[in-house]
Amino acid sequence: MITKRIIPCLDVRNGRVVKGTNFTGLSDVNDPVELAAFYSDSGADELVFYDITASNEGRKLFTDVLQRAASNVFIPLTVGGGISTLNDFDRVLKCGADKVSVNSGAIEHPDIIENAAKLYGSQCVVLSVDAKRVDGRFMVFSKGGRVNTGLDAIEWIKQGYNSGAGEIVLNSIDTDGVKNGFDLEMLKAVCEVVSIPVIASGGAGKMQDFLDLFKTLPKVDAGLAASVFHFGEIKIDSLKRYLSENGVNMRID
Repeated sequence: MITKRIIPCLDVRNGRVVKGTNFTGLSDVNDPVELAAFYSDSGADELVFYDITASNEGRKLFTDVLQRAASNVFIPLTVGGGISTLNDFDRVLKCGADKVSVNSGAIEHPDIIENAAKLYGSQCVVLSVDAKRVDGRFMVFSKGGRVNTGLDAIEWIKQGYNSGAGEIVLNSIDTDGVKNGFDLEMLKAVCEVVSIPVIASGGAGKMQDFLDLFKTLPKVDAGLAASVFHFGEIKIDSLKRYLSENGVNMRID
């Protein structure tokens, strides 16, 4: 049986980890390299780094922070933010990333998913989707959740899957930072159209939320969260023991 993964997410702006609610109201949390090493030592299965303002500001991703983090952690590292070309994929992978997450860049250049998958393998290509309910539909937003693209989220995810993405990260803007649980309805709709790993992001507030996620949607492969880990509200080793004791297959060190 495949083990479920617990993944801390480090949203980085100007070299610091930040966190907000519904993608707004960002506040400073910690140094990303120190935090990455802490999570690696605490039993995290993977880490996700997002340079959250790179796309909106039209600049390249933080390679210096990435190189330092990659040399200090020994679990898989996914990196995103400002990824729009194959050169960006190449640069990030050479800095130590195991996987590259593409979001706004794929919306602007849809062929990047297929081209990157052919060049580096699907296992390196993560399609990250920021989605929000608009008039009863799940819609894709870009530029860090600022712009409604007009794309239907489920159709966009199907397109990314068919183009060769090896993993989907679904970020629900509706539940982001609210801590009332993952967006099970939106996640269910995604799981029904793809057969690659789906990572749930947005809404974790307590350990029960992770249990509800994996028990309700067994097709979801991983739970991703930020503030509950950053502020010590949930400790990763305790969470994984709790899930294991409640019948969820976890990797326990």
